[in-house]
Amino acid sequence: MRIIAFRTLREFWEKPEYADSEISLRSWYHDAKSAEWKNSNELKQQYNNASIVGERRIVFNLKGNTYRLVVLIDYEFQVIFVRFIGTHKQYDKIDAKTI
Repeated sequence: MRIIAFRTLREFWEKPEYADSEISLRSWYHDAKSAEWKNSNELKQQYNNASIVGERRIVFNLKGNTYRLVVLIDYEFQVIFVRFIGTHKQYDKIDAKTI
């Protein structure tokens, strides 16, 4: 899969208060980049704790549920769009279905 945008992830972990997210985000990025998911069922086989929250929107819990990553996936074109990365508290303030 092609991921848009790695820069968003990097800029997040480069903030001192979120530096502990780097290993988890790099691991997720590596896994997702080499994935060829055709649908959310295939994704769930690899990430059983991922939540499907709307049409093509997935929430990943990272670093033991410390952080949440919301992505939009276009399975047909094999593209993942990073929509949000933040703490649980920050996540609670957004609508994952529309962000």
